[in-house]
Amino acid sequence: MIAETVLWIYIVLLVAGGATGMVKGRSKATLAAAVAFAVGLSLCALHVLPYRWASGMLLALLVVFAVQLGRTRKFMPAGLMLVLTALALALPHLPFR
Repeated sequence: MIAETVLWIYIVLLVAGGATGMVKGRSKATLAAAVAFAVGLSLCALHVLPYRWASGMLLALLVVFAVQLGRTRKFMPAGLMLVLTALALALPHLPFR
């Protein structure tokens, strides 16, 4: 239950970030990548795809955001998404119950 909730929150933030990138940076690629990953993560959250695939997609996004942060050296937006992605990977595995 916690894993799916964290994943849905992350999906919303990912699409919002992609939409912001489209509006502010006029980057259609940002929106397309965000929506593509959101669809894949949504399928994992709905248990259509195995949940471990979500971890793989989140790891791929973690690498993308780390590279982007290293290239731009600006916290926004890559640094924020890097932190959120790391949290989305870690929170389902912490003992909250």
